[in-house]
Amino acid sequence: MPIAADGTVFDVSGNANGIPIVLVHGLGLSRRLWDDHLEALETHCRVVNYDLYGHGESGPPPETASLSIFANQIKSLMDHVGFDRAAIIGFSIGGMINRRFAMDFPDRVSALAILNSPHNRGDQAQELVESRARKVREQGALATLDDALKRWFTDDYLKSGKGPEHVRQWRNQVDAESYAQAAWVLANGVRELITPQTQINAPTLVMTCENDTGSTPEMSAAISDEIRGSEKIIVPDLRHLGLMENPAAFFEPILGFLERKLA
Repeated sequence: MPIAADGTVFDVSGNANGIPIVLVHGLGLSRRLWDDHLEALETHCRVVNYDLYGHGESGPPPETASLSIFANQIKSLMDHVGFDRAAIIGFSIGGMINRRFAMDFPDRVSALAILNSPHNRGDQAQELVESRARKVREQGALATLDDALKRWFTDDYLKSGKGPEHVRQWRNQVDAESYAQAAWVLANGVRELITPQTQINAPTLVMTCENDTGSTPEMSAAISDEIRGSEKIIVPDLRHLGLMENPAAFFEPILGFLERKLA
């Protein structure tokens, strides 16, 4: 199990001559989020898959969590594995982190895929997300999970799929303090991403699901509008964790995008 100097646990796999990519999972999850995507991605890509600070098997952040701290984690990891540039594929908070990375380290980005990631929520929804972050701080990482699962999976999959149990296992792995800090970053980090002063110029794919209430199609449209030349895809029917219910609905367009832009 490779471990970088800052405590980041990661895996490197796939085509040694393929497109370098880095996978960034979401809040309370782990690098295992991408397990059902890896076989397809590895055929064409050199894949680095890692756990965010305080998640999975990685150690806590070196200082109070922020989007920039998580962006620096990617830079340090790329330095460690020898990636000069890479396509950064980020889900949910991962799609916030990769935007911050593209603004902080534009020369290290070959492309972005921003998946089911929030943007300007409006006042009411913003207060709701902040209240969840406060509840996590007061009651622990599992306090919001049951309600979250109902928002993240379709009703049929929630009853029969293995995904919800995986998510519960991953949430149980998180470091409590790191998770509370990261939840606040998810809630408030969008403020530094809305109409950014530093423009993102990398080829960008923005995706979300039709029924994702936290990272809505309207939010994805707003993200896409702010990144010149970006492409946008809305996956029908699914909710926030649609990439677990139907992995091919995500890895197929992502691979097509990477091959058109970078191959």
